[in-house]
Amino acid sequence: MTDIKQTMRDILAAESRAVANIPVTSGYESAINLIVEHVWNGGAKLITSGMGKAGQIAMNIATTFSSTGIPAVFLHPSEAQHGDLGVMQPNDIMLLLSNSGKTREIIELVDLARNMNPDLKIIVITGNPDSELAHAADVMLWTGAADEVCPLGLTPTTSTTLMTVIGDVLVVGTMKSTGFTKEMYAMRHHGGYLGKKSRGENNK
Repeated sequence: MTDIKQTMRDILAAESRAVANIPVTSGYESAINLIVEHVWNGGAKLITSGMGKAGQIAMNIATTFSSTGIPAVFLHPSEAQHGDLGVMQPNDIMLLLSNSGKTREIIELVDLARNMNPDLKIIVITGNPDSELAHAADVMLWTGAADEVCPLGLTPTTSTTLMTVIGDVLVVGTMKSTGFTKEMYAMRHHGGYLGKKSRGENNK
C-alpha cells in the first residue's frame, strides 16, 4: 500500500528544491522593464499564451497582472489562427509559456504575430533554453527544467509549478517597479474579501 504521507513529503521536497533552483538571471529585470515600458508607460497590453496546462498557467498570470495594474489578456494559440490574433495592437508585448519550447501552436503563434508586427517583443518562459521558442524570444526565462514529480515523468506537475512561480516573480517585480498601491488595487478589485481588505473595511 502506498504511503501517502511519505509521497507527500517527497513531492513537497522535490518541488521545493526545483523552485529554489530556478536560475536567477538578468532576464527578469529585462522582462519587467519591457512590461513597464510597453504597458504601464506605453498604454499597451500584455498578451499571454500557452497550450494545455501551460496555457492554464498563462491565463492565471494574465488575470493576476490585470488586477495589479497591467492590462493583460490570454490568447489561445489555436484560436489565434482563426481570427483572435486581431486582439493584438501596436506596442503590445507577448508572454509565451512552453516547457518543451517546441509546442507547435506556440511556434506558429510567434510567426503569425511577428508577421503582423515585426517589432513585437516576446518574453518566453520555458524549460528548454536551446529550443526554437527560446531562440525566438527577446527575453528568455529558464525554469531550470527540473524533473516532473509525476511517477511517469510526463504529466506537467513540477514544470507548471515553476512557471507559476516565475509568473509571480514578474507580477511582484512589476508592482514594485510601478509603485502599485493598495488604493490602486481597490479600484480594480471591488468585490469579495480582497476588495474589502484593500479598502481597509472590516470583514470579520
